[in-house]
Amino acid sequence: MTTPRATAPAVLAAVCCLLLLGPLLAGCTAGASPGPDSGAAGRAPGRIKVVMITHGAEGDVFWERVRRGAEAAAAKDRVDLTYASDADAAGQARLVRDAIRDKADGIAVTLAKPRAMAEPVAEARAAGIPVVGLNSGIDAWRSAGLLEHFGQDESLAGRAVGDRLDDLGAEHALCVIHERGNIALEARCAGVKKTFAGRTEMLYVDGTDMDAMTAAVTAALRRSPDVDEVITNGAQFALAAVTSVKRAGSGARVATFDLTGELVEAVRDGRVQFAVDQQPYLQGYLAVDALWLHETNGNVSGGGVAPVLTGPAFVTKADVASVARFAANGTR
Repeated sequence: MTTPRATAPAVLAAVCCLLLLGPLLAGCTAGASPGPDSGAAGRAPGRIKVVMITHGAEGDVFWERVRRGAEAAAAKDRVDLTYASDADAAGQARLVRDAIRDKADGIAVTLAKPRAMAEPVAEARAAGIPVVGLNSGIDAWRSAGLLEHFGQDESLAGRAVGDRLDDLGAEHALCVIHERGNIALEARCAGVKKTFAGRTEMLYVDGTDMDAMTAAVTAALRRSPDVDEVITNGAQFALAAVTSVKRAGSGARVATFDLTGELVEAVRDGRVQFAVDQQPYLQGYLAVDALWLHETNGNVSGGGVAPVLTGPAFVTKADVASVARFAANGTR
């Protein structure tokens, strides 16, 4: 039969055409519907820009942990993260306005001094930029218009410390506040005073001058030799208070809010009685992750009506070993 010979070239051409066009046809078919990596509402996947602005002092170990957590979440979520800080409230407000001008997709802020941040946060909202809170401002984040908040209820943490001092049989506590006007620090010491059956005395010091702070605590202990517990609001201040106790010849014990690797060792060897860990790494991580989830999936942690608590978690000599390796890595 002659038909097969006559059609062979046509068949070969058809096969070649299918081989050449197959990948193109398959590519068109794959693009017809969004895949699992597409963004929310069918948006193409892409990096978002998040700016985190805190009131932390440069080089502060606590805020380095916040930053590490934020960077870990940014790496996981493919977020372009900018971290900035200014201990001055007006400077912090300027940084928020800078982020608005740079068209950030999301902003994370601390509200150590909520009044100073009210206007810049309102400007961010007016620009359509979601703002979340972390660390400070658990009593102010909703009224400030923030989307959600991640941190420790400082009043609750303070009350828990007051209860623990009662359990330990303390009678006179000196609560050291290293930044006047910082609502988180004020709330902690007020919480201690509320539940502690003994006497609670507030001492305001300059946290930017460690020598002056150490001298002030030493002088206070000499004035009040019956102080049997010194409560500080930061790991580095606790270590300085240990020196103050020695210089004053006091028998007071030292306890603190917040945790570092060096503080872990102080708890382990008994120089510091206990620490209250609010988990700063977790605060930074959750704030960035929340902005990514809101941008890509419309999620709001806590429903926008309740904060997400990261503390308090007590660390004592009995359980310090369980967190020591994480503290050594700079994540606790």
